[in-house]
Amino acid sequence: MNIHDYIYSLPEKTLRIGLRTVVCVLLFLIGIRLIKVLTGMVVRALERLNAEPGVISFMESFLRVALFIILVILLLSGFGVSTASFVAVLGSAGVTIGLAMQGSLSNLAGGVLILLQKPFKVGDYIFEDAHKNEGVVQEIRIFYTKLKTSDGRIVILPNGELANTSIMNYTFYNDDNDKNVRVSNIRVGVSYDSDIEKAEEILTQIVRDEPLRDRNSSYAVRIVEYSESSIIFNLFCVFPLDDYNAGRGSIMAKIKPAFDKNDIRIPFPQVDIHMK
Repeated sequence: MNIHDYIYSLPEKTLRIGLRTVVCVLLFLIGIRLIKVLTGMVVRALERLNAEPGVISFMESFLRVALFIILVILLLSGFGVSTASFVAVLGSAGVTIGLAMQGSLSNLAGGVLILLQKPFKVGDYIFEDAHKNEGVVQEIRIFYTKLKTSDGRIVILPNGELANTSIMNYTFYNDDNDKNVRVSNIRVGVSYDSDIEKAEEILTQIVRDEPLRDRNSSYAVRIVEYSESSIIFNLFCVFPLDDYNAGRGSIMAKIKPAFDKNDIRIPFPQVDIHMK
């Protein structure tokens, strides 16, 4: 083709490329909308099946990413890019990307393990041993888990680390009222020269009368240890998750005044110095 023919055909080629670009942009926008619709349908179907919130959020994120990649491949093929060659490029680049994204892939695998093994779920109060973070699970995503601490902070935990550390789950579900509750154990020391039976009676009354305690769960006050300077009582009771901190604080605030009224002493460390 000589220069004259090339210039003569240029407007037609430009028009063709422009039309193809416009069509691809429109298809991209339509595809994004379809991805949102399909993702919403899957989420609603999982909700009707009473799937856990963590599973729903995980599937929503996974489907959105997977469908977006498929959409991009289809649009590139519309521009004449060979799908087979594109997949081959993705495959060759996958090794390099995998090495560069070991942490992200580890987080992805951790998210899958968490959702399959279910060491916790959305709404549980957990403590992770690696960095000593604790709080209520807000979300379980593909790469991370979101916690809300008792003071209102949001902590983002990588799923890879979370799946490979010790996790303490403080939450269980009371079958009697299907309520999300949390166990509390409060240790109180009483001196050996105090009236132990009276101390146990006072502690039992405080726990029994606590208004924030879950009334469908049991409670107990027991001696659990004879230490060097005190007898240790353990106060076991259960609170609704939202009332846990307030309930524990209410019980602990009542113990000292009640002991003082009944001449029961809480020992504290002392050092005697004898001088000659």
